[in-house]
Amino acid sequence: MRLSVESFGIEKEFLSDLLRQAREGRIQLPEFQRGWVWPEPNIIGLLSSISLGYPVGTTMMLRTGGQTRFKERPVEGIELPANSSAERLLLDGQQRLTSLYQALMLNRPVRTQNERKHEVEGWFYVDIDQALDETYDRENAFRFIPADRVVRTDFARSVELDLSTPEKEYAAGMFPLTRVFDADDWAEGFREHHDYDKAASKRWQAFNKQFVKRFEQYLVPVIELSATTPREAVCQVFEKVNTGGITLTVFELLTATYAADEFDLRQDWQECQQHWADGHYQVLHGVAETDFLQAITLLATYRKHAEHTDAQSDRALRIGCRRSDMLRLPLEDYRACSRDIVAGLKAAAHFLHHRYIFDVKSLPYGSQLIPLAAIHAVLGQEWNTHDAQQKITRWYWSGVFGELYSGTTETRFARDLPEVVDWVRGKGPEPRTVQEAQFPPQRLHTLRTRNSAAYKGIYALLMAGGAQDWISGNDVNAATYFDEAVDIHHIFPKAWCTRNGVPRTTYDSIVNKTPLSAHTNRVIGSAAPSAYLARLIRGEGVSEDALLKHLQTHLIDTKPLSEDDFWAFFERRERELLDRITAAMGTDRPDPSEAAS
Repeated sequence: MRLSVESFGIEKEFLSDLLRQAREGRIQLPEFQRGWVWPEPNIIGLLSSISLGYPVGTTMMLRTGGQTRFKERPVEGIELPANSSAERLLLDGQQRLTSLYQALMLNRPVRTQNERKHEVEGWFYVDIDQALDETYDRENAFRFIPADRVVRTDFARSVELDLSTPEKEYAAGMFPLTRVFDADDWAEGFREHHDYDKAASKRWQAFNKQFVKRFEQYLVPVIELSATTPREAVCQVFEKVNTGGITLTVFELLTATYAADEFDLRQDWQECQQHWADGHYQVLHGVAETDFLQAITLLATYRKHAEHTDAQSDRALRIGCRRSDMLRLPLEDYRACSRDIVAGLKAAAHFLHHRYIFDVKSLPYGSQLIPLAAIHAVLGQEWNTHDAQQKITRWYWSGVFGELYSGTTETRFARDLPEVVDWVRGKGPEPRTVQEAQFPPQRLHTLRTRNSAAYKGIYALLMAGGAQDWISGNDVNAATYFDEAVDIHHIFPKAWCTRNGVPRTTYDSIVNKTPLSAHTNRVIGSAAPSAYLARLIRGEGVSEDALLKHLQTHLIDTKPLSEDDFWAFFERRERELLDRITAAMGTDRPDPSEAAS
């Protein structure tokens, strides 16, 4: 998003004025700003730069009063009435402005960290003589004095420096930085302590000119964004200019925005999570807060688009769930759609369970949950019809085996929601995800790990197709999947393949793998198939006929398996898997000769 030159201005403001505005609450922080974290050495470096008149960077503010609202909080160390309202919000310069307020205007010990990251508490002072010595390193002129203003040595047995009274400050020539904007009384006390000695007075005059006046006259460049600046522009500007390199999530930004209307987004998200926190919804345990917001935004923009389309409005509202769309999500739309998406996610979990996808580990694409939940929210009861389930299933597997949900997916989300809904309702053609999906036969040879969505998809298709455990004959369902530790294992064991010269790239492919219980896999071990089949019959009490039937449910031709013929087994199972995949996608099976041998 572009900002016109009228959207911001650049002025120089006195440091003292900025700090007073912060104390009065006229300058505050947006809630999404992180806490103050600068340690003592950084603060001394900042104070030193100002005392020398060096630039310390630009500050950026947002003028309040526009439609973009954030919950506000005061600068660290400032207490304000509950109903106080800021005129400007500090977007860039928080650490610097807070550090300066703490050191110069807090009027109580500063709590920070030393160079060893240990918590310390104290006051900032400057040695007058050292500050006036141009040959002395200015940073070394500053001291951080303990909270009781007494520096002790030798395990606290002796006092090195005592500044606990103004008189002791005068005697030591140590100026407290908390008096830098109100130095007259301290200066008078300093002169009186030294009996108005000309040398002492001249010393103060030089210090006042060369040090104190620098703070009084210091100007800070301030970029001010107008109150009309859109929320997404504010957030993007914040991330680009923030000196800490902090990247804020959409969730954090919306949390701060909604808090301005007394709505706790974080608490609401936690309540929503509880709907799928138990073991029945393990497939949803990877859903993050940003995924949730993305699904809500997708649904909210779809509904607004539909309203304007039905009203034949000239305003074409785009369906979308990009970052910028989420940042524009009004609180009322969040409220209206959030519980529908909760229900949609739970319906998506049941949908996946019926397709034998039970947990995050076996979920092909977590991102596909977003349009799936939104589709349920739009269809409502129509979701449960046989025709709807058939079409949604075909769309789902097209996305998985077409591997169309990797990378940037927001555009596909925005297309799939209306296209799948219209297709289910008989108002539109097949969604482009269905039309575009292709599964090249040679892809089977390169599917070797769970990193691939298609790998997990084949795993699920085998279980959904009735794959039975080779020993027990149990069908895989939600109970046996977890109770029997079902996982995907090699059919021709790795050790056997290595001994017999089968390349790893071939024996590790999904064609040579199938879902088995942990017990069955242990019995198989590293033996040749002919050997472990005999072991299953003799040692596990499985009849030969039963074992052959169990194997066939895994799309395994038992003859080449029993003869230890890897390549015949591989070729025939490849054809069976391709048939299963193309049936799920609703497409014709490609010529298996296209696959690499």
